[in-house]
Amino acid sequence: MAFLAVLLLQSLSYAFYKGVQDNYLAQIVNVGEFERGLLEFFREMPGLLLIFILALLYRFSESSIMKIGMAISLIGTIGLSVASGSLFSAFFLITLYNIGDHIILPVKSTIALGYSKKGKDGEALGLMNSIVNVGNVGGLVIVSLIFFFFRRSGKSSDISSFRFIFIIATLLMLIALAFSIKMKNKETKGRRHRLYFKAKYWKFYMLEVFYGARKQIFLTFGPYVIILHYGADTSIISLLLAVAALCSVVASPLIGKIIDRVGYKVVMVADTLILVVVCFFYGFSHRLFPIGIAFVVVCINYIFDTVISLASMATNVYIRELSDSQEELTATLTTGISVNHLISILIALFGGYIWEMMGLEALFMLSAFLGLMNSLFAATIKNPKRRVA
Repeated sequence: MAFLAVLLLQSLSYAFYKGVQDNYLAQIVNVGEFERGLLEFFREMPGLLLIFILALLYRFSESSIMKIGMAISLIGTIGLSVASGSLFSAFFLITLYNIGDHIILPVKSTIALGYSKKGKDGEALGLMNSIVNVGNVGGLVIVSLIFFFFRRSGKSSDISSFRFIFIIATLLMLIALAFSIKMKNKETKGRRHRLYFKAKYWKFYMLEVFYGARKQIFLTFGPYVIILHYGADTSIISLLLAVAALCSVVASPLIGKIIDRVGYKVVMVADTLILVVVCFFYGFSHRLFPIGIAFVVVCINYIFDTVISLASMATNVYIRELSDSQEELTATLTTGISVNHLISILIALFGGYIWEMMGLEALFMLSAFLGLMNSLFAATIKNPKRRVA
């Protein structure tokens, strides 16, 4: 229960932060397409370096690492609450926040899988994601309402409005840290590998490369398309993110059960085949429909992509099947995150340039191609006959 409470509070804090991040960059810091990609290069660098960051923490338990990650993110939100809105301060503080967020990412999956019953791995991850998305929905709806009133009062583009949201994110993270004290250190300390690569996981590493590229294009440029190309303000973006999170609350446990029922391989392949359709509408809606209809189509597209991205749980179940221990599972998930960020930072760096020079059509066609490659590679996976309890 302490773990679930921490997940809920941390996701609430993240929702306040994420709900204003893109509009903060566009309206306060005046970040354009190319600069947005450049920022993403620095923002995702902690993911690439995660294998080395967690290597330094190899003597800590998973729950202790989660607390460290939240504390680092807390420093980031404190900084954003008082920052001037300069390009340098935005780059530095958002990168700092994401160091903590990336540290949390692999260990919370490991903790959830550690509590799962045999044969219910997907269901456990589904429950975890549902709790996270409940927090996201609550936070994003509140942000949307706050900025609705700010817009009516003419303060939606005022830096003080964004600082107010960052202060709330800070307070929620503090409460999450307080609840985390009650979390039990179920895992054995001192046994995690410093750096971990193993031949039996090579297909997982390749899948993470393709997934990293797909993820980065949508996370970085998806909302920015809606803001820059269609003129969405903070209230609309926050509401859109809230609706996407609400759909994920319902879809997450269902996808988890589907993974347990049909197997992770089927889900991996289907996920990225559907992605091709999503990429097409993202890149070409403005050419196929009037601007108002295109805006609605792209918003629905964003929600749909958020839901199908939950299928990435299948990869975690795949690794759980191959792992010999909790420590090996955490080490492998960590390596996977660093591997997918190797391609992520390149996509982030060049994605803005591709959009600026060749148009958003080229950017999302690149994502579709990478999705097809992911499906072809996932089709080569064989389900292990062995299950480790």
